Amino acid sequence: MPRLLLLLPAAGYANRDFLAAAARLDIELITCADYCPQLAPGWGLPPLMSVPFHRPDAALRRVLRALKQPVDAVLAVDDHGQALAAKLRVALGLSGNPPDAVAALTDKLRFRQLQQALGLPHPAFVAMDAQGLDAAAVVGFPRVVKARRLNASRGVIRVDDREQLVRALHRVRQIQSRAQREADHLLVEDFIPGAEVALDGVLHDGVLSVLAVFDKPDPLDGPYFEETLFVTPSRQPAAIQQALADAVTKLCAAADVAEGMIHAEARIHDTGVYLLEIAPRGIGGLCGRVLVSTLGMTSAEIVLRHAVGLPLPVQMHDAAAGVMMIPIPVAGIFMGVDGLDAARAVPAISAIEITANPGQLVAPPPDGAAYLGFIFSRAATPQQAEAALRAAHAALTVHIQPLVKP
Repeated sequence: MPRLLLLLPAAGYANRDFLAAAARLDIELITCADYCPQLAPGWGLPPLMSVPFHRPDAALRRVLRALKQPVDAVLAVDDHGQALAAKLRVALGLSGNPPDAVAALTDKLRFRQLQQALGLPHPAFVAMDAQGLDAAAVVGFPRVVKARRLNASRGVIRVDDREQLVRALHRVRQIQSRAQREADHLLVEDFIPGAEVALDGVLHDGVLSVLAVFDKPDPLDGPYFEETLFVTPSRQPAAIQQALADAVTKLCAAADVAEGMIHAEARIHDTGVYLLEIAPRGIGGLCGRVLVSTLGMTSAEIVLRHAVGLPLPVQMHDAAAGVMMIPIPVAGIFMGVDGLDAARAVPAISAIEITANPGQLVAPPPDGAAYLGFIFSRAATPQQAEAALRAAHAALTVHIQPLVKP
């Protein structure tokens, strides 16, 4: 039985998917979390230890002291633990992407510098000191202000003039500070218009196997960039999808990322495929469940299979599938959702899961990084899968009590 050390984030949507997949695959898990073990949220597998994922050097020492058994692999469920997982693999002599390779993908500035060095299409960009925030250094609009290391569209704002730029720089710096990040540069780059797509795949010895290419049918033009719909298979031409896969392969090789599942996002522009980012993990949230309709298993199971050398899936189902991350209409206190029965009755809807809890504070991007829930569809065509998601969402009424400022 293979043994695997799994890093569980406190708010990880896919935690249960990983635990369930490990049980199906007969993989022994040792879990490490970034929350108090006494407050474990009932997953049935209390963590061996609790360490601060955001301080990987300190956490590394504590994990190595507590770990009494050899493990065959180390994985992080989401972005939060990737740096620690990479350091643990090195310390334990395990294969996988090294720490600097993981950092090259998760740092937006380093990612852009890699694109520039490789001659890949990329937006013009400038790194701005988080202290000085010198707006005078930026010429030309529209631009996008980004926190350098945050994910899930946090700290990402489009600006169309210098006044908006000054406000956005200040706001993104505040968001970055609340995320407990050290003072860091902010990235300001050209806004690239065009349709947005995503690619999920698995790297093995640097060779990319594409699992799915997703369309994002909703326009993502700003000023904020809340992701909603992912639909597969993509309706983009085969040549565009191949150009996307080629760009992903080339950049991962340059970053020395050669193993494991990756999730890439890109804009399709008249002048080429512009990679926005690549994450060394599968698609986020519960969205990895959408692959059950096309590949017969979740992305969590695919990640675990690759880590312990089990066979990976082949295309199993001739079906289209989609997922909607239910949009958050306003910041405030989540009170609940009405209309679930009607939404679940929409043809081609396969599941709806509300993940926010009543009383929870929620906020859309650029401030928030959580979701209200997920709607899943399976249909004969991507058009039908998309239409089902929109119809189910229209049947829902989300109740949020807006916050009142004193």
